[in-house]
Amino acid sequence: MEKHDEQPEQAEEASRLTAPSRRQMLMMGAVATSAIISIRPALAQTAGSVMNCEIPVPDMGRAGHYIASDGQLVAPDTPGAFPPTGRAFKGEEVKAAMHGRSLPGTSYEQNKAYMNYIRRLQAGNSGFTCYASLQMPR
Repeated sequence: MEKHDEQPEQAEEASRLTAPSRRQMLMMGAVATSAIISIRPALAQTAGSVMNCEIPVPDMGRAGHYIASDGQLVAPDTPGAFPPTGRAFKGEEVKAAMHGRSLPGTSYEQNKAYMNYIRRLQAGNSGFTCYASLQMPR
């Protein structure tokens, strides 16, 4: 009969090892809730910083160049090319321009040239990280 008495105890022990107790479930829920509460502000802060990042046109290292209509940097005497903007555009301004608005203080043709320049940015160019962040889905 000793074996018969041990079997229910073994089954109960095995059950405790595989199924979490109510207390364990509550603890896991508390951990998950605190993770969500701490992640949400971080995401909001990240979204805010993306909208405040800046994209210079062109970057400081190439400030003497003009921007052609296709976005390439050219010599200042190139016909149809536009002068540097004199200021960096904020992420929110570029995002609006990506959705059909014009960059502040630009004509239609300037806007097109500056946006083509921004679209051509590559890793290592000033403003690339900002532009790449603007393209990330939220």
